[in-house]
Amino acid sequence: MTTTLEFPVLLRLIDERSTAFRTAIAFAPGLDVQVPTCPEWTLFDLAQHIGEGRRAWAATVAAGPAAPAKSEAEGAPAAPREREALPAWLAESTEQLLDALREAGPDRGCWTWWGASQSPQTCGAVARHQLQQIAVHTYDAQVTVGAPEPLPDEVALDGIEEFLSTCVATTSAWPHKPTAFDFHATQGHSWRLTVDGDGARSTRIPAPRTTRVTAADEGPDTAGVSVRGTASELVLYLYDRIPADSLQIDGDAGLFDLLRAWEPEE
Repeated sequence: MTTTLEFPVLLRLIDERSTAFRTAIAFAPGLDVQVPTCPEWTLFDLAQHIGEGRRAWAATVAAGPAAPAKSEAEGAPAAPREREALPAWLAESTEQLLDALREAGPDRGCWTWWGASQSPQTCGAVARHQLQQIAVHTYDAQVTVGAPEPLPDEVALDGIEEFLSTCVATTSAWPHKPTAFDFHATQGHSWRLTVDGDGARSTRIPAPRTTRVTAADEGPDTAGVSVRGTASELVLYLYDRIPADSLQIDGDAGLFDLLRAWEPEE
């Protein structure tokens, strides 16, 4: 299984995860229930965020490389508070995004907020990030209704790399001693995030041959800390959805505190 998804696959998976999100909404006891993994939000707030965000990104994709004027996303119908009407509004929001992405294609330039990362400023990269957003928020909705499911392997394996290259990679200097973070998915894929004076950058690395990974096993270029779990667990950990004790961590776990507290200057 590869870890970089083709554009048509990204669009299919966005649609599938969006359907799963609406299914969780349908089984919720109400829209005012608090989301445990996003405690500042109710389930309605989460649904509103999903729908409005997809419509805004549809406008951004349609605008091309220049950021769209706010007015382009204005005038859209507000998220209905009636539970019966909300799924249709969410489905329309998803379809607007998918239509815009299909029309643009993967290689067209697009405004993004991740200019200094390793991810390109293209519609394909937007689709890749949108998949991770809807996948993680679908997990949020499922937790809220008491039926959490792991992210599908196809989504999660791409999600680890997407998070590191889009949300972490930067050209801003790492303000601490140079080090590296290794991420090992039990499905047989591994990645390294290197941080030093040149910033942060991620690369794929060979998967370890042993079931347990320690610093001593990894040779002279060993990472300062390594984390191992299923691809879904790694993505959910990176997005602060599950605690560190849900995974196997070897090395200096305190490095993760430094990484989370780091605010690169860009």
